[in-house]
Amino acid sequence: MSKFQGVDLYNLDSLLTDDEKAVRQVVRDWVDDRVLPIIETACRQGVFPMELVAEMGQMGLLGVNLEGYGCPGLSNVAYGLVCQELERGDSGMRSFASVQGSLCMFPLWKYGSEAQKQKYLPKMALGELIGCFGLTEPDFGSNPGGMITRAVDDGDSYVLNGAKMWITNGTLADLAIVWAKLDGVINGFVVEKGDPGFSAPEMKGKHSLKASVTSELVFQDCRIPKDRRLNVTGLKGPFSCLNNARYGIAWGALGAAMACFHSATDYSLSRIQFGKPIASFQLVQNKLAWMLREITKGQLLALQLGRLKDSGQLIPEQVSLAKMNNVDIALEIARVARDIHGANGILDEYPVMRHMANLESVKTYEGTHDIHNLILGRWITGIAAFE
Repeated sequence: MSKFQGVDLYNLDSLLTDDEKAVRQVVRDWVDDRVLPIIETACRQGVFPMELVAEMGQMGLLGVNLEGYGCPGLSNVAYGLVCQELERGDSGMRSFASVQGSLCMFPLWKYGSEAQKQKYLPKMALGELIGCFGLTEPDFGSNPGGMITRAVDDGDSYVLNGAKMWITNGTLADLAIVWAKLDGVINGFVVEKGDPGFSAPEMKGKHSLKASVTSELVFQDCRIPKDRRLNVTGLKGPFSCLNNARYGIAWGALGAAMACFHSATDYSLSRIQFGKPIASFQLVQNKLAWMLREITKGQLLALQLGRLKDSGQLIPEQVSLAKMNNVDIALEIARVARDIHGANGILDEYPVMRHMANLESVKTYEGTHDIHNLILGRWITGIAAFE
């Protein structure tokens, strides 16, 4: 396959700063050199390539848009471009960075005590400590407010009971940001690996995100010190984390789409049928043009979203639209790319089937496609259809 050069019909590079383009190029080269040569094997074996975590930390890819405590403090657009390039490699790579930075480091940075920040954030930024985010439960996904995980004040400690499910990095994690009800109100807690009563069994048998670790979190009279509670109550805490992660997904999905578009274009130019490359046929050109159209629209959405986030003007509904749209078009692009590859598209010689399977999960997590539609419906009508 030819070397990936990016997709930029509308010269969006002219709207990026030199620093943003430089960060993107560094990550793009790293993905080409370090991720792509091993990711199909990791997917086949169902393992996350842990050997890359320290490199991600050294490159500043964990907590990209956070300031202080060893974090790079780059723009949100730069963070988005990092997510784009990581997911061009694999959704599992972007998921790892997204969970670490947006779902675990961010709540510590935003709601943690100074002692908590000093204890965890510098090591998390280097990848020396891995975090996970415990919100979704076996019976409560789209309705996190219905969670049944409970924390009880036991004098000098809190005692947690309950379970979380579909937790990225759970089995690998050194700490978990866990959301539980204390006296009926949602609170955030830091649970450390090795705390009595805490376990994180890995979930097996996935057909998607196979190069990523997905786990349950189980709390059975799990006792943690009082100084591990975050300074936030209600759904504001977890939702602020999710909005940061959803923002990164809006960019990341474009990376997967670009990988599929690049592979389909290369393949169509080299695959000979009826005496000429299939790229010369109108039907194939129509599919490639459609892919380019949707990627370009998604890029414009993501870039404006990043500028709004950097200027402090972002609202959650804008994140919902971008996450929903960009994942939706990326998944369809993967399917069309598989079609262009014909039967060869199901082989792991090409990345399209892996991206397609991954994107099925990405469409579901961090708010399903339908839930984001309802968030937008509430913004339009003022009526919450899911309540």
